[in-house]
Amino acid sequence: MLTLDLPRLGREGRLSLEADVPSDDPLWEGSELSFDGPVSMRFEAHEAGSGEIVVRGRVKGTLLGECRRCLEPIRRGINLNVTLVFVPSDELRDDEGESDVLVVTPDVVDLNLGEAVREELILNAPRYGECRPDCKGLCPICGVNLNETTCDCSLDEPDPRWDALRALKNE
Repeated sequence: MLTLDLPRLGREGRLSLEADVPSDDPLWEGSELSFDGPVSMRFEAHEAGSGEIVVRGRVKGTLLGECRRCLEPIRRGINLNVTLVFVPSDELRDDEGESDVLVVTPDVVDLNLGEAVREELILNAPRYGECRPDCKGLCPICGVNLNETTCDCSLDEPDPRWDALRALKNE
């Protein structure tokens, strides 16, 4: 997994981290993210003068999903710039309750970046995709994929569930 050796970072001042996390890695469990192949992670970590640890890098992969209109499988590339800031717990002040600051306890030797990167991906991954911009979707009556065939369903008849609202509109 992607771990940052804090003593080594203290000695060298800057570290490069690379990992290709498999699509079936336990890190992705429960995230509702599905990948086509490994997720490539490349990071550069350095200590800031104030005791903070700044990790910057890029996460690349291919997300699997379904078209929001016709439900056909789709693949979407993801190329995300990530910046993580870790602050030692003894340096954290009460006014620093910011959500983008992560806390490191003094007894930590290896800092696992996996969970923080997982959160960034969950928050930034596109939720809805389309197989193509002109996707016609599914027929709301019979459910046929309108990209592949046409149907004889008529949308002219109003839905009877809206009759009460139509009556209020006509008053």
